[in-house]
Amino acid sequence: MASMGLNLEEQKAVDRFRKEVVDPSMTKLVILDFWAEWCGPCKALAPVLEKVAAEYADKGVVLAKLNVDEDQFIAAQFQVRSIPTVYALFQGQPVADLTNARSESQLRQVLDQLLEKLPVTAGDDAAQAPDVSQFIAMAEQVLGEGDGERAAGVFSQVLDMAPDNVAAHAGLIRALTAAGHIEQAQAALAALPAEIADDPALAQAKSALALAEDAPDDSELAGLRDAAKASPADMEAQFAFANAAFAAGQRDEAADTLLSMIRAEPEWNEGAAKAKLLQIFEAVGLEDQWTAATRRKLSLILFG
Repeated sequence: MASMGLNLEEQKAVDRFRKEVVDPSMTKLVILDFWAEWCGPCKALAPVLEKVAAEYADKGVVLAKLNVDEDQFIAAQFQVRSIPTVYALFQGQPVADLTNARSESQLRQVLDQLLEKLPVTAGDDAAQAPDVSQFIAMAEQVLGEGDGERAAGVFSQVLDMAPDNVAAHAGLIRALTAAGHIEQAQAALAALPAEIADDPALAQAKSALALAEDAPDDSELAGLRDAAKASPADMEAQFAFANAAFAAGQRDEAADTLLSMIRAEPEWNEGAAKAKLLQIFEAVGLEDQWTAATRRKLSLILFG
């Protein structure tokens, strides 16, 4: 892809595309999916592409996704006029248009034909662990969008390829928790291989599960909310509601209640409200934007 005469943003887009798509395509068969957040058919096709790409990973197939709203320049170079548009690339060049392969069987058929003709480097070296980072990143994105069910499916496929991958185990537990499958998340935690069970990378998943294990039903949550509103000075009632609210997925209400407690009585029960809020931060993720914003609120209370 030519890069002369480009502005800074276009040059960055080209460099990123080379790194994420062109370079891998020198030895692998890259499925390039052009999509956008607002595109319903794109979201319907995504699980199909993800599943088949994961199945064919050991044959040298990788999946790359390009958001046409964020990378308009690259999409224009490929003359993308509608989405979803899906190409297969090898050695930097499109070798097939996969857009009409909307089912798993259709996609497998086309990939099998391409792999017979092209000198794709298979990923079946037993001494080399499969590179599943792209699928983990994809699952994290899906989880961040709030689709715990689909994220759990992708993380499960990653574990089929890399059973000892800590990030995938942690992601599966978090995804199952987010989807409300608490017993399945508990089973996934209990089934962790002994050698990774105490890995620090699992801390967020363990915190999220611990906070969600006692999720109340709607009537119980409503009762705790009413009790907290009726007695704003009752720290026990406030704390009970905050616990239940977060377990029920109402993290804003939980955080606001805990912040109010810290503002009113920071040392209540040996600083229990602050400790609970820090546990919530760990469960949500220390790099999450919501956590960062809530941390700023906490800092204002503690340090003015």
